[in-house]
Amino acid sequence: MSMDNVWIAIKQAAVGAARDVLYPLLDPVLPAWITPERLMMFASAVISVVSILVIVPLVMMYLTWAERKVVGRMQNRFGPNRVGWFGLLQPIADAVKMLTKEDIVPARGDRFVHLMAPVLILVPTLLVYAVIPFGEGMIAADLDIGVLYFLALSSVTTLAVFMAGWASRNKYSFLGGMRAVAQMVSYEIPLVIAAVVVVMRVGSLSTVAIVEAQAGLFGWFVFQPWGLFAFLIFLAAMTAEANRSPFDLPEGESELVAGFHTEYSGMKFGMFYLAEYFSALAQCFLAATLFFGGWKGPLLPGWIWIFLKTFVLVFVLFLFRGTFPRVRVDQLMGFTWKFLLPLALTTVFVAGLTYYLPPVPGWIVGAVLLTGTFFVLMLPNRRVTLVRRACRLEN
Repeated sequence: MSMDNVWIAIKQAAVGAARDVLYPLLDPVLPAWITPERLMMFASAVISVVSILVIVPLVMMYLTWAERKVVGRMQNRFGPNRVGWFGLLQPIADAVKMLTKEDIVPARGDRFVHLMAPVLILVPTLLVYAVIPFGEGMIAADLDIGVLYFLALSSVTTLAVFMAGWASRNKYSFLGGMRAVAQMVSYEIPLVIAAVVVVMRVGSLSTVAIVEAQAGLFGWFVFQPWGLFAFLIFLAAMTAEANRSPFDLPEGESELVAGFHTEYSGMKFGMFYLAEYFSALAQCFLAATLFFGGWKGPLLPGWIWIFLKTFVLVFVLFLFRGTFPRVRVDQLMGFTWKFLLPLALTTVFVAGLTYYLPPVPGWIVGAVLLTGTFFVLMLPNRRVTLVRRACRLEN
């Protein structure tokens, strides 16, 4: 048994045990419509769901530790180093703190909406993992519309963030919610267009079909001019969608206290925290699937390859947080409407044009067109020099 198939073999053994051991024991009390085949299907679904619900939160816990360590080193700090060896038990201590803190609801807030907002933001960020291929044959649901399913569920978080801002009856929370709606709706457009570029070239919305289309190391779409620009657009847009620095204006601690979750405490705040990391991790998995060949790679098992590619992208997000200052609202909106959107539309055009050209001329034409468009778009987006205003008092 190869390392590529070890997790599949374990799952098949568990499903087989449900048929050969569990079904005979429960057969006397089970309804007639529950057959061994249906029990196997149910066991397979339960194993997939439980695996996602265990592995993803565990990975997320230590991503928070890793981010604090990386950003700490960038800022000449140690990061977590008190709880456990090298601070490795800090995520567990944080989880205990979240679970034991008092849940406070504003007196004039909408209690029901205040409760539902963290639930609504957390559930979709977990459901999107159903269409992530973690390896060959390692996907919970290989849907024909996998990319559409992912993008549709990801957009639901916009509603949850606005609900949190509205239900809190707090001007800072409300402004954070309004910012979130403007930001997420705006950045969803270039994000979707960047994903459409890949879907258009592959001819399928299935995440598995997209990975299979990237055969060989240099078959990864990121090595094509249209794929590289689509990836850069996707990276910028997914950073904004996940409310990560430098696009974390819906939180804006320096302006809005904590933005849309100012009035949240305890595990409700923890659910927003979880959702942000779940979303960022899922977007990185999708980027690795769309542009970096998913589980494809030499020597190592496929499930190791996709985790390596994803963690490299997550590390890039860490670098963004420790490097770039938060942008202004006008810069945020201008960047997507005046730069990312025109560049994304040009990328779609180039991807369609180069499809009908031979490989080498198509690569050259695509590189020239997209590089030229990039520099042309920089002209209207160049930094504006602000003029100092003078106030004159008159009698």
